[in-house]
Amino acid sequence: MPPIAYAAVAPVLIVLVAACLGVLVEAFVPRRQRWAVQVALSLLTVVCAGAALIRHAREINTGGTTFADTVAVGPATLFLWGTLLALALGAILLIADRSIEPGGAFVAETNAASGGTASRHPADAPGAASAEVMDRASASVVGMRTEVFPLVLFSLGGMMVFCAANDLLTMFVALEVLSLPLYLLCGLARRRRLLSQEAAVKYFLLGAFASAFFLYGLALLYGYAGSVKFSDIADATAGSLRSDTLLFAGLGLVVMGLLFKGSVGPFHLWTPDVYHGAPTAVTGFMAACTKVAAFGGLLRLLHVAFRASSWEWHWVLWSVAVLSMVIGVVSGLTQRDLKRMIAYSSIAHAGFLMVGAITLTERGLSATLFYLLAYGFTTLAVFGTIGLVRTSEGEATHLSDWAGLAKRSPVVATVFTFLLLALAGIPATSGFMGKFAVFSAAFSAGMGPLVVIALLASALAAFIYLRVIVLMFFNDPAPDGPTVSVPGAFTTAAITLGVVVTLLLGLVPMLALDWASVGGFVS
Repeated sequence: MPPIAYAAVAPVLIVLVAACLGVLVEAFVPRRQRWAVQVALSLLTVVCAGAALIRHAREINTGGTTFADTVAVGPATLFLWGTLLALALGAILLIADRSIEPGGAFVAETNAASGGTASRHPADAPGAASAEVMDRASASVVGMRTEVFPLVLFSLGGMMVFCAANDLLTMFVALEVLSLPLYLLCGLARRRRLLSQEAAVKYFLLGAFASAFFLYGLALLYGYAGSVKFSDIADATAGSLRSDTLLFAGLGLVVMGLLFKGSVGPFHLWTPDVYHGAPTAVTGFMAACTKVAAFGGLLRLLHVAFRASSWEWHWVLWSVAVLSMVIGVVSGLTQRDLKRMIAYSSIAHAGFLMVGAITLTERGLSATLFYLLAYGFTTLAVFGTIGLVRTSEGEATHLSDWAGLAKRSPVVATVFTFLLLALAGIPATSGFMGKFAVFSAAFSAGMGPLVVIALLASALAAFIYLRVIVLMFFNDPAPDGPTVSVPGAFTTAAITLGVVVTLLLGLVPMLALDWASVGGFVS
């Protein structure tokens, strides 16, 4: 058995063991008690994993590898883990809320178990009305499908391993572990079931293609370097007489799989449909945590394995960054649905993150890590707020539904305005400090033209958010417009956490920048 540094990987082990316990809860705990047990287990898991991470972070100096060098834990990896755990805490709170949508935002267990009673009882059949009433009553008692909690924990564990993977094979396994639960979660919305299931199918099919590209690229890189370890690939790229065709084809396919997971244009086609169709709490989890994991893996790959060949792939990813910004801004300006608008906004932000990712300096790495932290909390709070404005069919996501919201609920409109201003990069918010850190790091690395393009794209992207603010404050509400739900304790805590962190990182950014600057990746 290879030596295992249990203290270093304790946060991941805690999350994965708790996910397995969650499966046992589904099997043995009575149905009426599962929700409370799963929520308590999930929240306790995140807290315990965070405590283990903090304890190890105080002892670590430069980091090291474990599990036969397949997992590398260093300062940058610990920062990514801490970001994922903090964001997962807010996401679990949103998922666990049952006050806004009676019984939770996910399809009820009774309906799913019976295959949908209404579908087996036509409207004119005897007992159809009573069956529908019984379904609703049972759903309100039983609540949501509680297996969503172990699915979230499995996905979170995969994300953490993905950021710490020290070879391509481990990274691929982690990619599948984080992706498969998300495919299921996207199709479990209580409202608009067909739209939710369509989003899940699209996500699964396109995700399968991206995984195939990644795996094929892995094979090509193994043929080039004779190994899947990042350190061996780095040695081969530093000086080798092997064919560069295998290197660049393999690198392109592997990076393509990572760009898909990070919603980077032009590998973004799944993003608007999945953001729109998935349950809003799951959308928040995907938008925040998946982007952190994808860019964490990309940063690790570029900084450790392909740093020596950066002069050859630099301009390709430079073009990808510009294309992602253009696609996100132009498409976002034409959207009439709020969730789709935020989806295209995330594609533009992915372009900004690419600017930091290809800045292969310590300053560029720390700035990108800070940007991921800031963007994650803001996005999580945005989707938490979107879930509060509702019609009889569910969330009111069409822009016309948000007209005059400030007159209906000034508090919700003000909070949402602050979050949109943070996404736009207005000063005194975390969005401004994140963009400033990334753009200044790229400029100091000699990428002035790319920074100018990013600044122009950022200025144009501000109109995406400003039109929503104008709509909320300077338009009259429709008489039959949507209502603003009173958030429960879980949703209130999640939104408050996102708003407070967004404000703190905007006013005191060194709280996170100092930690992000402690060190880089190890191999």
